[in-house]
Amino acid sequence: MPATAVPRAVHRLVTLLAVLLLAAGTALCGPGAHAAGGLDTVAEALRKNPVFVDPRAAGQLPPADADALARKIKDADKPVFVAVLPDAPEYPRATVLRDLRTKVGLAGVYAVHLGDAFNAAADRSVMSRNAVTNLVGSVRRTDGDTNAQLNAFVDEATRTARGHAPGSWGGSGKGVGTTGLITGGALVVAGGAGAYALYRRGRRKREERERAELDALRVVVDEDITAFGEELDRLDFSPTETGATDEMRADYSRALDAYDEAKSKMAAASKPDDVRGVTATLEEGRFALATLAARRTGTPLPQRRPPCFFDPRHGPSVQDVQWAPPGGALRTVPACAADATRLASGQEPMAREVQTAYGPRPYWDAGPAYAPWAGGYFGGGLLPGLLVGTMLGGMLGGSPAYAAPPAGPEGGDYTGSDYNPDDFGGGGDWGGGDGGGGGDFGGGNW
Repeated sequence: MPATAVPRAVHRLVTLLAVLLLAAGTALCGPGAHAAGGLDTVAEALRKNPVFVDPRAAGQLPPADADALARKIKDADKPVFVAVLPDAPEYPRATVLRDLRTKVGLAGVYAVHLGDAFNAAADRSVMSRNAVTNLVGSVRRTDGDTNAQLNAFVDEATRTARGHAPGSWGGSGKGVGTTGLITGGALVVAGGAGAYALYRRGRRKREERERAELDALRVVVDEDITAFGEELDRLDFSPTETGATDEMRADYSRALDAYDEAKSKMAAASKPDDVRGVTATLEEGRFALATLAARRTGTPLPQRRPPCFFDPRHGPSVQDVQWAPPGGALRTVPACAADATRLASGQEPMAREVQTAYGPRPYWDAGPAYAPWAGGYFGGGLLPGLLVGTMLGGMLGGSPAYAAPPAGPEGGDYTGSDYNPDDFGGGGDWGGGDGGGGGDFGGGNW
């Protein structure tokens, strides 16, 4: 046997052993492992599986539901940790999230259902503080039991979180002797097939989700393209009309090109992120129309400003206004003249609504699926700041497509207890039970 064949054989054996341990670990310690004890026990379990349920809280998340939730997290390959705990002295609300993160020692998103309350926090390298805060708020508004809340949280967290699931979730072992290797060989094929099936299932689910998101975006973008085409029809401009200048003809040509280009890009879109280029093109076309209109009427040319925040179909904004989403803080947003007038008179702006599972909602309250659509209109640096305090804003703030990831380990990386606790935060108070309000995860009131 050539000398190089030995290392290859050893490598293949180690690889097969890892698959074997994955299969054996999953069989011996199910994903939704239940155990008793304090935070040390919880942390030890979460290093092996994404979901832990204290036996005293098993009525809130039965084993079958916990296992299904754990499989969902593993299929998504994201560092999302979930613990369901009783309201007990060994789980102090003021510090439980941060203490749990320290003891687990893995960067990620941590969600805890404690008694009848829910909260979450995350490492900034995995998800921004705003993203966690908005996600927690949306979950608390979810109708249903603990299982419904946790599934709603996991669905959105796995879409947004950076990084990958920790390798320790594949099972653990303290060594396998020669006899164990020989005995385990009979399980290698089955274990490998199972691991590959999980990978295929996860990929298939992601593809199905992307197709559904693209279908929803297609409806919205087609409406935008149609609206832009109607604006072109109403323009009643001819390049040969009396008084037409070369600048006017250039503006008109840019608008027509944008209309055709937007249709072509949407027809070729194969994934949700492709929509960003379509709406960016429509924004260019609308600015060209606004410039042409100013040239024809002899008014000052418009400044290059973002489109109207409330509905980009309104065209370029003309001024900045103060506005706050329901339950959110005031912020400065660009608005068209009509919406600025409405706000000044105490009326609500004409917001762009899109379809969601809960009916029509303003696009900023419709979740991360509409991020590519909004990002094309407003650009990466501007949009998260406009949307602070809304669901979409939080998701964008935590998305690598709109903000560079902070320095430090990504999700699933081991940090031990030697990490910066200031980089871990999110939801705020517990929003349930009789805990105090406000504070952060550093140990304030809950």
